[in-house]
Amino acid sequence: MRLSVIGCGYLGAVHAAAMASIGHEVVGIDVDESKVTALREGRAPFFEPGLPEILTEGVASGGLTFTTDIAAAAGAAVHFIGVGTPQQKDGYGADLTYVNAAVDALLPHLSPGDIVAGKSTVPVGTAAVLAERIAKKGATLVWNPEFLREGWAVKDTIDPDRLVTGVPEGSAGERAADILREVYHPSVAKGTPFIVTDYATAELVKVAANAFLATKISFINAMAEIAEVTGADVTALADAIGHDARIGRRFLGAGVGFGGGCLPKDIRAFSARAEELGRGESVAFLREIDAINLRRRERAVQLVISSLGGSVHGKRVAVLGAAFKPHSDDIRDSPALDVAVRLRGLGADVVVTDPQAIENSRRVHPQLTYIEDRDEALTGADAVVVVTEWDEYRRQLSPEHAASLTHGRIIVDGRNCLDPAAWRAAGWEYYGMGRP
Repeated sequence: MRLSVIGCGYLGAVHAAAMASIGHEVVGIDVDESKVTALREGRAPFFEPGLPEILTEGVASGGLTFTTDIAAAAGAAVHFIGVGTPQQKDGYGADLTYVNAAVDALLPHLSPGDIVAGKSTVPVGTAAVLAERIAKKGATLVWNPEFLREGWAVKDTIDPDRLVTGVPEGSAGERAADILREVYHPSVAKGTPFIVTDYATAELVKVAANAFLATKISFINAMAEIAEVTGADVTALADAIGHDARIGRRFLGAGVGFGGGCLPKDIRAFSARAEELGRGESVAFLREIDAINLRRRERAVQLVISSLGGSVHGKRVAVLGAAFKPHSDDIRDSPALDVAVRLRGLGADVVVTDPQAIENSRRVHPQLTYIEDRDEALTGADAVVVVTEWDEYRRQLSPEHAASLTHGRIIVDGRNCLDPAAWRAAGWEYYGMGRP
């Protein structure tokens, strides 16, 4: 099937390459010429494991092309909209500028019978508005939310755990759902749940999933706050309650909290949309979820300050991690960078290292000092803070080796990813998040 993907950022580039890898003919379209040039050359403009391989293969085979010309979408059976919906600059709501611009640009090139599939995360009610405009061209809108995890996005696209498609009522919706089944045939054939629903439900599935994950993470971080004043160990607590099948252990890792381009802005946009619908009280708890999440960053900073005797001024602090999570170079709303910036603002000599995110970090926070080599970053440090749980820090860095490089023996484990006993046995003062 011939497909077009409008928007070749993180979501769109992965989707285009993944669809080409399962046999479709795909054209990716974006207004950013530098991004398109890189993709044409088989170069991923961001770090995502597995993407360079399928991108190179797709471009080399001719089944995957990229362009800045929206007219190239003409003739595709399905047009995927994968542009960003960032948080508004003057509020919590989602900015739909890019979604509306993508639809405006695509409309002249639609043909009767075409399917437009929205993948962007949008406020509930958006699809119904867009559907009317698209229907005037004889095309049908479906809403097909993405559930990508950065670091595993290729797998999540090619082999998802579920597929959700919101369609209009009647025969047009039934036909559209059948065409989406064809697009995702390998997944459907292996029994992946294919859920057909209405627009509003499909839009809510994505934000509800992110709100639930954010709630679970902030819940355990709230328990960490209680643990810190009672002497309890939040990690042991999470293990204990995680054995309950109704709760589960995943996403019960206390630490500096979540970041990235999805969870923070999506729960804020959800709250804003609920207020517009007159149901703000229904998700009022999301404001506290956000507040808990942000408090944990400050807690990590306070642990560094207290461990250094009440002041970080003039102290060298090695910050291990800049990306908001491992296996990614994404620094959007990164807790790691937030901690680094706060420490520098208090007068610390901050050195940041990360396996993938240094260049992105330098563009946004040029005031920080960046060192690519982990050991060089550790050299001479008075204190060390682990804020992104890369294997380079949690598995491949021994406390003995670290001690041979640093000046001080203080480590703040912002992700509770280290073995406290091993670090203390090697002579370190170990400070965790919600751990005694």
